[in-house]
Amino acid sequence: MLAVDAGGGEVVFMRWRAACAVSLFVLGSAVPGAALTFRTEAGNITVETVAGGLARPWALAFLPDGRMLVTERPGRMRIVTRDGKLSPPLGGLPRVFASGQGGMLDVALDRGFARNGTIYFCFAEPAESGGRTAMARARLAEDGGARLEDVKVIFRQQGPLSSGNHFGCRIVQMPDNNLFLTMGDHYGPRDEAQNLANHLGKIVRVAPDGSVPKDNPFVGKAGALPEIWSYGHRNAQGAAINPASGKYWMHEHGPRGGDEVNIPQAGKNYGWPVIGYGVDYSGAIIHEGTHKAGMEQPVKYWVPSIAPCGMAFYTGDMFPAWKGNLFIGSLARATLVRLELDGEKVTKEERLLDDLNEHIRDVRQGPDGALYLLTDNSAGRILRVTPAK
Repeated sequence: MLAVDAGGGEVVFMRWRAACAVSLFVLGSAVPGAALTFRTEAGNITVETVAGGLARPWALAFLPDGRMLVTERPGRMRIVTRDGKLSPPLGGLPRVFASGQGGMLDVALDRGFARNGTIYFCFAEPAESGGRTAMARARLAEDGGARLEDVKVIFRQQGPLSSGNHFGCRIVQMPDNNLFLTMGDHYGPRDEAQNLANHLGKIVRVAPDGSVPKDNPFVGKAGALPEIWSYGHRNAQGAAINPASGKYWMHEHGPRGGDEVNIPQAGKNYGWPVIGYGVDYSGAIIHEGTHKAGMEQPVKYWVPSIAPCGMAFYTGDMFPAWKGNLFIGSLARATLVRLELDGEKVTKEERLLDDLNEHIRDVRQGPDGALYLLTDNSAGRILRVTPAK
C-alpha cells in the first residue's frame, strides 16, 4: 500500500515507519551519546544522538554559546543545551495552525543577535477556516527562564488559505539584513504560483521590520505585490547563502519527480506549474513541458523525488574533503544528499546515511564544524555527524 504525502513529491511505503522503529530499537541510536558509523567516499563518519524526545522538530539555530533553538511543528520552541537537555517550551509564542504540514516551522537568529537578542521565526498562522504562512520577529529573553518578548508578526501571506499543505517557510537573512522567506503554493490552488497578485508559490523579500525594500523587483508595478522577489515555486523547504558567491540558493519539492535546486533572481519566473520535470501523484501530466521562454531552469532536479528539506553549505575544517559542498536532507529517501559544485553547476552527488532510516528535516553546520541533522518523527532527534575516529 502506498501513502502519498502531498507536501513534497515523496511516495512513502506505509511499512517504512514500522521498519524504522525496529531499526532504531536494534541499533540503540536514540540514546544520547550512542554512536553509529557509516561509510562515505571521504571516509567513515560517525552519527551520534545529541538530544531526543522532540515532537516533529522542524528547524535548528545555534545560539552564540553553542546551545540550540529548536522548533517543534505542533507549536513549540525549545532551547537544547550542548549536553542534550531540553528546556520547557518557550513562552510568548503565538497560536499556530498545527494541521497537516502546518505548525511552528523555521527559526533564524538576527545577524545582530549577540547585541539585540532578536530572532525571526515563521509558522502556519490560523486564519478563518485554514492557515497561511507568517513570519514574526521577537526578542529571546533569559532571566531565570526562557521566553519570547516583543513578538510582532512582520509578514503575512496573502492569497487563498491552505487546508494543511505547502507552507514553504524557510528564512534567510542576507548581509544587507533583508530577509528572504519561501512561500508554498498551498497544494490545491497551484496555478496561483503564477499570479503576482498574491504570495502563493513565491519567495518574498522584506526588511527586518517587515517593510518592503525599495529595490524589490515588483515595487510600483500594477497587479503585483511588492514583497515578491521571484515566483513560480511549488513548496520550498530549504534555503541558504552560498558562501562562495554570496548568492541566495533554495530548493523546492516537485510532485512525483521534479524536486529542484534554484538560485532565485529578482523578478524571475521558475515555472511551476507550467513547466517542470514531474507528474501528478495520479500519474497525470501537469506541465506543458520542461522548458518555456521566460521561465528559468533549475541548477539541479531529481526524478524520482527525494523530497528535499533543510539545506547547508559546508565551510568547516572537520571535513576538509567536503568544503564548499551542499548538503540537503531527504524526507522520501531517508538519506542525506551531498552535492559537489563547480560554481553554479552540480558535478557530483553522493547519498549518505541510507541505513539510518530517518526522514531528515533540517541540516545545519554547527559552530564546531560538525553537521547537525533533525529527524522528522514523533520522537525526533538532533544528530551530530563527525569523522569516525
